[in-house]
Amino acid sequence: MSHWAEIDNNNKVTRVLVGNNDDTNEGHDWLIANLGGTWIQTSYNAAINGFRKHYAGIGYTYDATLDAFIPPQPYSSWTLDADCNWQPPTPRPEGDAFYTWNESTQEWETP
Repeated sequence: MSHWAEIDNNNKVTRVLVGNNDDTNEGHDWLIANLGGTWIQTSYNAAINGFRKHYAGIGYTYDATLDAFIPPQPYSSWTLDADCNWQPPTPRPEGDAFYTWNESTQEWETP
């Protein structure tokens, strides 16, 4: 099955639907004819095959230059890396402990 993300005028994903692999264009033509809008294909296997970096989700942004779906920025201090993943200013400590990010102190904390 193919999966398609609808994007708005700001390239934000508004919904993700399943297409029909029996269609020549894997359901894209049906989506356009019946729902209109702009649809970009996405894949559950994005992490494995690198297809558009991430499986699209509502609120993600499609970057046409990178040809990638970018998840929402979790904190304003985090930056986007070359693989379109958000990275904190300080790496998460190693180990099995559960950590949360404190944006005001810019530190990892344990609850």
